Amino acid sequence: MRDQGASALQAPRSDSLLELERGLARQLTARQLSMIAIGGAIGTGLFLGSSLAVRLAGPSVLLSYGLGALIALLLMSALTEMAVAQPTAGSFGVYADLYVSRWAGFVVRYTYWAAWCIAIGSEAIAVGIYCRWWLPSTPAWLWVVLFSALLLFVNLRNVGSFGEFEYWFSMIKVVAIVAFIIFGIAVLAGGVSSTSVAGLRNYTAHGGFFPNGVLNMWMALAFVIFGYIGSEVIAVAAGEAKEPSKAIPKAMRSMVARLIFFYLGSMAVLLAIVPWNQIQPGSDVTASPFVRVFELVKVPGAANVVNFVVLTAALSSLNCNLYLVARMMFSLARAGYAPAAFGRVSSRGTPVPALLISAAGMLVATAVAALSPGSAYVILLGVSLFGGLFVWGTIFVTHLFFRPKWIAAGHPRLPVSMPGYPYTSILGAALLLGIMVTTWWVPGMRDTLLAGVPWIAFISAVYFLWFRRHAAVPERVSQEPLPLAKVEE
Repeated sequence: MRDQGASALQAPRSDSLLELERGLARQLTARQLSMIAIGGAIGTGLFLGSSLAVRLAGPSVLLSYGLGALIALLLMSALTEMAVAQPTAGSFGVYADLYVSRWAGFVVRYTYWAAWCIAIGSEAIAVGIYCRWWLPSTPAWLWVVLFSALLLFVNLRNVGSFGEFEYWFSMIKVVAIVAFIIFGIAVLAGGVSSTSVAGLRNYTAHGGFFPNGVLNMWMALAFVIFGYIGSEVIAVAAGEAKEPSKAIPKAMRSMVARLIFFYLGSMAVLLAIVPWNQIQPGSDVTASPFVRVFELVKVPGAANVVNFVVLTAALSSLNCNLYLVARMMFSLARAGYAPAAFGRVSSRGTPVPALLISAAGMLVATAVAALSPGSAYVILLGVSLFGGLFVWGTIFVTHLFFRPKWIAAGHPRLPVSMPGYPYTSILGAALLLGIMVTTWWVPGMRDTLLAGVPWIAFISAVYFLWFRRHAAVPERVSQEPLPLAKVEE
């Protein structure tokens, strides 16, 4: 391996944080970027966690998904503006460092890294749930270990191979969701199953559209928003994208449109076919609600096919999230906030040490699966949710600082501009704060705040007691003319 991390940290303090993150290979195309984002976002949040949201809100969960789509749309708009200007692997962590404070850059990157290590664990637990649907006598931890080893191997190869692998992995679930929507429409029209499904009656037949009240529709956002978190991977992958000024906006637009269609379309079909109170009868998550659809409509062999699809979806999301956390640890090391060894890249341009330490979430998943197999998924989801909400909120706050500093640096015209600034960024941050506070009253989700608040206190103490004084951190770039991307006139 080339020790690029150590040499980078010995550079003059005036060097840009963006310069410190050089060394990764720029091999990802717009086609691969958009599918990587789909891989990061569409995973167990939709195929497994949606059952928790439906149990809480009933058919009104459709409105929850609509609100989640609005927040995701606002976030992608803000993030695209910054990522096109300064494409880098540290992404929102670097932007927080440049435009808010060193503390913000430190905390947001470590929080994202830790939360997504745990999220990897929740995806691995989901893999175990899907496999045990076929082989119930096998322990969940066995599947966690087997598939974790496989995906670690994939990520150790060059990023071009990863991008192509993830493209086709994500394509499976995209095709499957489209097929599911078409199938559902056919079922509702009475042309597929012998089971009687009367139009859209299930939307109101079991307690009305708001069977548990409007408040529960809002509370369901705690589960729904987790399905959208992960789409920010495009901004992280921008550091390894070909022609980022063209690839990033194109990938962002296509990804957001697909997410809205896939989430709202699939949930609308799901709730029309299956009564909402039959999707998850108990408190433990034991199967995907999409599998239950095909069990109830009694299409021969279809449930097995769908279980395979949701398995590949979980593996795709796990694969993508492993990529994410490795790049965030790489960024921390290059900024001087982690051991320099984690900033090294292989001859293929892969941050191997950062990847290996980031696989810790798989070890956590193995332990939790062995100790608490029934509730393991909800526990890990709740803990990782805090990190996702905190990071998304920080992105909106960073964007509020970014725009005026861009203009002050003499670049009044932006390649991509978020409409409605600053009100849209303020709205997005307020909605996320509301969701975070609400988790205290969501059944099974108190771990979000119980784990998250002490974590922020701990990582902030680490920064102020050690890194602010002792780490070899380069001088903040915002104290000098900002190294902004060139904008063609």
